[in-house]
Amino acid sequence: MIASAPFNRPTHLRGVNLGGWLLLEKWMKPSIFEGMAAADETSWCVELGDRAPERLAEHWRTFITREDFAWLAETGIDAVRIPIGHWIFGPPYPYHSSYGANPHPYVEGGIDMLDRAFQWAEALGLLVVIDLHAAPGCQNSFDNGGIKDVCEWHTRAEYVTFSVELLGRLAERYRSSPALCGIQLLNEPRGDIPTPFLKDYYRRCYEVIRKHCEPERVAIIFHDGFRSCSEYIGFMQPPEYQNVIFDIHRYQCFDPNDLAMDIHGHLNKTGNLWRQEAEDMRREFLLPTIVGEWSLGLDLEAGSLWSLGPFDQALRRLDSFQQDAAYRAFGATQLLVFENYYGWFFWSYRTETVPEWCFRECVERGWLPKRYH
Repeated sequence: MIASAPFNRPTHLRGVNLGGWLLLEKWMKPSIFEGMAAADETSWCVELGDRAPERLAEHWRTFITREDFAWLAETGIDAVRIPIGHWIFGPPYPYHSSYGANPHPYVEGGIDMLDRAFQWAEALGLLVVIDLHAAPGCQNSFDNGGIKDVCEWHTRAEYVTFSVELLGRLAERYRSSPALCGIQLLNEPRGDIPTPFLKDYYRRCYEVIRKHCEPERVAIIFHDGFRSCSEYIGFMQPPEYQNVIFDIHRYQCFDPNDLAMDIHGHLNKTGNLWRQEAEDMRREFLLPTIVGEWSLGLDLEAGSLWSLGPFDQALRRLDSFQQDAAYRAFGATQLLVFENYYGWFFWSYRTETVPEWCFRECVERGWLPKRYH
């Protein structure tokens, strides 16, 4: 039996996402999509068919390893957020027309990898947040939701019910693990999904998870759904609801207004506007909040399958020394602001070609600190 590291529950989480591992994103590892028309994990599995299991098993085995968990623990990172798809347990799962003739196109075995991640975390003293990143029918039309250009999760009761029951199965499976610190109910549901609909889903999930996981140990996390936190004021409050955390994601590379700014504009937005936002939320919003995703990304060209540009306006006229200084300043300013929240999770631990989205490379290049304790 592996001896576990001590689990001291921090009062503030400093974490890293393990994106692109148990849920493929083409921009994060383009080599695995090379020569294919596929744009997401669904179309990747459909296109490869019988060849998919061997290729994906190799990716799972090598993209994130125990050594990576050990490196994160050594740097002082508290927790990892692990995105998963709704097919994590294997079939059966609801059908979608993008599957074509095969009702169960996804590669099986993801749950074994998630088990292994928990074993590593337990041995090394890392906490784990399980994040339902891709729901049946896709909840946001992004490739990271499993099916690019489709957002049908909220249109079929079967999809929603399956999502609720899946979270219950995950809670039951990992309830006794000292590493489990949170379960995220749904990643980035699209902004036009009605808020009352999302609230009802979140309540249903809470009830199912709490049958297995006590609030003293396991948080329940929900995303803002790209809308103002004011829409959630008074929602899921104690004493009826315990240990509920609100999740926001903060980037400065997806809005055209952000792309048009120079680095000083980005630093101003972070150090002033985002700092004021953090202070306002601490004062007015009664749920603890995490920044579940952020990065040093200022160049959308490599990190988006849909944007037509313009790209990288903030750094284009800077030499290499100035670019390094800009990344260090952008990282430090964000860290100073996000320390005002209950916690943060950098997106992501590893990418194949985009260093400003790769936590390990950001640390090794000196753009982010080398120690977090």
